[in-house]
Amino acid sequence: MDKQLEKILNEQITKELASYYLYLSMAAYFDAENLSGCAKWMMVQAKEEVSHGMKIFDYMVDKGLRVTLGAIEKPESDFKSVKDVFTKALAHEKKVTVLIDNIYKTAKKVGDSTTEIFMQWFVTEQIEEEKNDTDVLALLERVKEDSASMILLDKELGKRGE
Repeated sequence: MDKQLEKILNEQITKELASYYLYLSMAAYFDAENLSGCAKWMMVQAKEEVSHGMKIFDYMVDKGLRVTLGAIEKPESDFKSVKDVFTKALAHEKKVTVLIDNIYKTAKKVGDSTTEIFMQWFVTEQIEEEKNDTDVLALLERVKEDSASMILLDKELGKRGE
């Protein structure tokens, strides 16, 4: 495998695990705010990020490549509101989309069709990731500061399946 491609795949594993850490921090914020539905939503998201990292990890192992994990920085933990958290989650997913697109384009550029095809799943997944956050933000716009509506939204977000 092309060394640059191998490098950015390794980096992406670490970034997926850092995403897990970020969403875990967001879940902790929601737990502290007594928003158990929002906390569950973020826990489901956190678990997805681990599975994404492991998907790349397993791919690299299956290809006989060496996985090298990087350091994970402390995630942000001071949030202002539910809307602030989901705004930051969407911004984060948009950054991840750029990273995934870069891996896909690099695979295509170096002629690694196997990795290009493998990364197509992640390209499609990022559409869903951004849509999920965008949908919640649209609902939060409707709810505004109405506490009764926020209680109902929190309950609804808690129904997110794993």
